[in-house]
Amino acid sequence: MTTGLPHTAVDRARDEIVRVGTSLFNRGYVHAGAGNISARVGNGHLITPTDAALGFLDRHRLALVDANGERIAGDRASKTLTLHRRVYAADPTAGFVIHTHSTHLVALTLAGVWSQDDVLPPITPYFVMKVGHVPLIPYHRPGDPRVADLVTARIADRLASHTPIRAVLLERLGPVVWGPDAAAALAVLEELEETARLWLLTDRRPGPLTTDAIGELRSAFGAAW
Repeated sequence: MTTGLPHTAVDRARDEIVRVGTSLFNRGYVHAGAGNISARVGNGHLITPTDAALGFLDRHRLALVDANGERIAGDRASKTLTLHRRVYAADPTAGFVIHTHSTHLVALTLAGVWSQDDVLPPITPYFVMKVGHVPLIPYHRPGDPRVADLVTARIADRLASHTPIRAVLLERLGPVVWGPDAAAALAVLEELEETARLWLLTDRRPGPLTTDAIGELRSAFGAAW
């Protein structure tokens, strides 16, 4: 089978996934075989294999799948392939998706989120600007296809309200974040995890920025809140 893609496009995606996986592992965002990463490549996707350790990825074993999710090359795709594919379908701007079991975000779901629609209050300007609204997705077993339905419904709801989301938080499992490229997706993940850490460190006491402050961020920076 062939992807119809220039070989270099797949190669670049392989290199980027390995680079991101190594970075996440080295900085403690992932551990053992938890988490997964994917990239859009043409009409198909490249995704980490099931139970792969993100800090020790073999670029040649990454799973390349076609537009229907059928394996073209590499090992068996992550059990969350359906979720990744649905995110890409729901948000045409998504080019890179990351799912981690980041410590403070998983802890947040155990301690109690701010609300089902916004897991964290907008306590810093960069959270408002770089992350935005993050809904909670109720617990389902890892890889449960029903999660994809819930996530895509949230994406559609927010697009309809002109406040698009860049992330969701899976209860007891951690965040799923996306962006047009790896750098954008990483920026969302890092700011989201850091905000969760700050809120937990302060015993979930800080209130949100004022309406006026958020309005100023909308006006000055185009924040989608």
